[in-house]
Amino acid sequence: MQTRRALRLIRRSSAAACLLLASSMLIAQGTTPSTLAPASTPAHQIFDLSIFVVAITGGIFVVVGGLLAIALYRFRAQKTDPAGEPAQIYGSTQIELAWTVIPILIVVVLFLTTARIIFAIQDAPKPKAALDVTVIGHQFWWEFRYPKYGVITANELHIPVSSDSVPEATFLKLTSADVNHSFWIPQLAGKTDLIANHVNTMWMDPRTPGLYLGQCAQFCGSQHAMMLLRVYVDTPEQFDAWIKSQAQPTQQNPAVEAGRKVFERQACMNCHTVSGTAATGRFGPDLTHVMSRTTLASGAMDNTPANLRQWIKSPDTFKRGALMPAMQLNDEQLDQVTAYLETLK
Repeated sequence: MQTRRALRLIRRSSAAACLLLASSMLIAQGTTPSTLAPASTPAHQIFDLSIFVVAITGGIFVVVGGLLAIALYRFRAQKTDPAGEPAQIYGSTQIELAWTVIPILIVVVLFLTTARIIFAIQDAPKPKAALDVTVIGHQFWWEFRYPKYGVITANELHIPVSSDSVPEATFLKLTSADVNHSFWIPQLAGKTDLIANHVNTMWMDPRTPGLYLGQCAQFCGSQHAMMLLRVYVDTPEQFDAWIKSQAQPTQQNPAVEAGRKVFERQACMNCHTVSGTAATGRFGPDLTHVMSRTTLASGAMDNTPANLRQWIKSPDTFKRGALMPAMQLNDEQLDQVTAYLETLK
């Protein structure tokens, strides 16, 4: 009976492992962030290391599981077995040396291989033409600063694509404005923590344009799961056009003057910046070009006028625990502020 139970357990474990591997491969083919679809040099190095580790640990699983299955079958209880204790065998020096030395060698190989990849990524030389971006984690959103261009944005990072003919690397300086966060775009690089009063660094050189999704990977409060990342890898022409657009000050539109006055007279301007106006707050995201972003509230919702109005009215509806308070505006003021923010493109 015990033998049959053990064999069923082995079969179920094998099936679960196969299901996990199949699910991972399906994830790699979709839009879900996955380390199984690397798109930059650091991500490729991490992927190669993970395959190496899986190959070794998978081999160990097959050998140990196979020997266990053979032993369970070969030495299963028989009706003809004599009653009482079976013959006791006390150790084997050769076997004990083997199961001690071989695991030690495996651990040493894995340690050295992992250390080599870590140092290869961390010690990579920084090209003179590399793009510098400062990333600041907040509860619960991301701030991105481009010192070279004087551009500040939030939640959606734009970087140029890299190629053999025109290599473009992006180097990130990571820090936090409050608690610990963790910056992770699985297809582009490994996880790196953001710590207050401390700067960590990471880099990436994506080879394929497109949208790459990420996530804060360190629990940072009630809305940790909604602290999402969107990285747009642009062609050189797209990136130059985006930088040029983001560097432009806002245009004063007389048609939404009422909304601008509401924005500046309420607490909005104490937390948010809109270049070219009296709003210079640094506590919340820079709204100078808020309507150029695809999402609001760090990916919590699509950036539409209706969602924007509801977000201003009651942020807690979308992101319970968000630090932005409900502004207590009446319907007319909500319409005016929403109309004003819609012009910030």
